[in-house]
Amino acid sequence: MKYVDEFRDPELITKAAEEIRRLADPQRHYRLMEVCGGHTHAIYRFGLKDVLPENIELIHGPGCPVCVLPMGRIDDGLSVAADPNVIFAAFGDMMRVPGTHGSPLEHKARGMDVRIVYSPTDAIKLAKLNPQKHVMFFAIGFETTAPSTALTLQRAKAESLHNFSVFCNHVTIIPAIRAILDSPDMRLDGFIGPGHCSTVIGCRPYEWIAQNENKPIVVCGFEPLDLLQSIVMILRQLQNGEAKVENQYKRVVPWEGNRAALKAMAEIFQLRPYFEWRGLGFISQSALRIRDQYAEWDAEQRFQIPGIRVTDPKAAQCGEVLKGVLKPAQCKLFGRECTPENPVGALMVSSEGSCAAYYNYEHRKANLVTSISASA
Repeated sequence: MKYVDEFRDPELITKAAEEIRRLADPQRHYRLMEVCGGHTHAIYRFGLKDVLPENIELIHGPGCPVCVLPMGRIDDGLSVAADPNVIFAAFGDMMRVPGTHGSPLEHKARGMDVRIVYSPTDAIKLAKLNPQKHVMFFAIGFETTAPSTALTLQRAKAESLHNFSVFCNHVTIIPAIRAILDSPDMRLDGFIGPGHCSTVIGCRPYEWIAQNENKPIVVCGFEPLDLLQSIVMILRQLQNGEAKVENQYKRVVPWEGNRAALKAMAEIFQLRPYFEWRGLGFISQSALRIRDQYAEWDAEQRFQIPGIRVTDPKAAQCGEVLKGVLKPAQCKLFGRECTPENPVGALMVSSEGSCAAYYNYEHRKANLVTSISASA
């Protein structure tokens, strides 16, 4: 299959759901984690929970980069942009993420020069159009977006662009999965592996999950049939007493990854000793920093960064939701104080955040059903 509509074919989806029901042992409760926020969004958007048997529980993982970024890093970036000679440039999904004193969008309303860009290359163009100012690109994302940042830094150095820098917040997926598995309150039967960052790193980095943790993991695409097929593949492994890495997303993900992208990342980045994750705490070797050879284009080496650490609002239970301990609707603030229009926690900001996905699909669907029932 090569067209999107084929991966949304109702007949094929029905057959996949029937196969899942056939494979699922009714005497067993399955807990499967979809690592990627894009999968969480697709699960809610397409109503896939409604076609799964009740004994298959999908746990939402930490694979949304906006959601795992601690509030202190946002404050650090905005502290640099407090200089009127600095332009703060970031992707649109960062604009409403709350910092201690408001989101980048709120700071823009107060007069800070904050710009939305759609790629790091746009930030380069912004620097060329504003030679009298310094453009700081607030880089964020897993291995999915790190190569584009790396190539942009190569270009900035090659062109001797001195009024441009990157505030690097790129994180890596493998240590986050390890931290999840090390959590004493977490029991999982298998993983729906991330599709986007696997296009860069490939499938081999997940082999330790199968070999050391005895957990099946299937790298998965983002259409309804992709997700259902991946669940079928996991259940078959569990039924056969197997634990291995499988690649359901072969049409996009090469087993060994994207060698050119990995080479660019290796030139530009090195691992940080530690990095703080929202809800998961400090995880060693879990994030990237810019190498000293590119210090001139590293905002953290070029500017005085305060290194702010901020505790999330106590009532917001983002950490528990990120680790899969709580469902979004179990958070005390969900749907009341915390909504997509007025997000308290980062999980309600990004379209890939589990709280925002649940609110936009499951929560509204439930309210609609209640409203229809009340009027009938």
